Amino acid sequence: FVLMGLWLTSLLVALHEPLSGDKNQSVCGRMTRYHTGSEAGWKPASVYLLLLQTFVNWKEARLTWSFFKQAFLKQILTEGERYVMTFLNVLNFGDQGVYDIVNNLGSLVARFIFLPIEESFYVFFAKVLERGKNVKDQKKEDVAMAADVLESLLKLVLLTGLTITVFGYAYSQLALDIYGGSMLSSGTGPDLLRCYSLYVLFLAVNGVTECFTFASMCKEEVDRYNFVMLALSFTFLCISYFLTHWHGSVGFILANCFNMGIRIAHSIHYIYGYFKESTYRPLTGLLPSPILVLIYIISGVITGFSEVFFCCDKGWMARLIHISMGALCFGTTVVTMFCTETKLIHFVRSQFLPQYMKKGT
Repeated sequence: FVLMGLWLTSLLVALHEPLSGDKNQSVCGRMTRYHTGSEAGWKPASVYLLLLQTFVNWKEARLTWSFFKQAFLKQILTEGERYVMTFLNVLNFGDQGVYDIVNNLGSLVARFIFLPIEESFYVFFAKVLERGKNVKDQKKEDVAMAADVLESLLKLVLLTGLTITVFGYAYSQLALDIYGGSMLSSGTGPDLLRCYSLYVLFLAVNGVTECFTFASMCKEEVDRYNFVMLALSFTFLCISYFLTHWHGSVGFILANCFNMGIRIAHSIHYIYGYFKESTYRPLTGLLPSPILVLIYIISGVITGFSEVFFCCDKGWMARLIHISMGALCFGTTVVTMFCTETKLIHFVRSQFLPQYMKKGT
């Protein structure tokens, strides 16, 4: 809807903008001269055709329509579980309430961290790369810049998602207990939030891969992807229904993980094909350092045992010990990240820190 609104707005602005700097060459000027010229009468059909032929870029209009259809399908994929939940009555109202609370809490990370990154760098990729052209037809400097930024972005969101997944698993129950008491932390809430922590990892990677994919696809490729999303929408709704009967409200999050996994696979396939004829391999951003992976595994094991022994019905002192263990593991992970991912640290310092410093001043 936003894309259609922008397109219509630009068309209305074009009605009053002159062509080649001549005020008499605007659409309104043409229509006036046509009405008062030697020919008698007003011919709205002819004026309408003249308007369309002169001011509508049909290539961009068709691309806009493709994105509009894609937005509709993405809406089904994004909110599909709510439709299943509402119309098929697979959960009672209590489980629906807990699911909504966990879903809203878990989506805060995606809204405030990942969404601004996706929107900003979608504009970046759309400006640097020419849509619909392969790597050989692009400027080498632009391709190198886009590949370098994409690699760093993938590494950034991957490590952020892994951190949330590893530490979210052991601290979901504690977070819900602090937020809503035993009503949330004693039922299915902790399992939901643990699964949502994994889902955040899929969201993070999918956001960046689709960000690049949609910024570089031509109209025909977008249309082909729309057919993929149509089939994926139907599959997602079916899987949501069956997984919910099998595993309750957790089935919705598992279905979302499956949905994101398919979309990530499609985008990775596109990115691999896009850079195949060049020397750049931005998908290496999805391969973290082996030492860092080992630290993540150790942190997950330590915090998992800490949750079993100290959380969450053993008093506040045990909770503080559990929090301290997590803080120690998190600090070790961050230090390891600084030592092993120097290229990523330089990217964050050059791209994000100056923006926050400007906002602070």
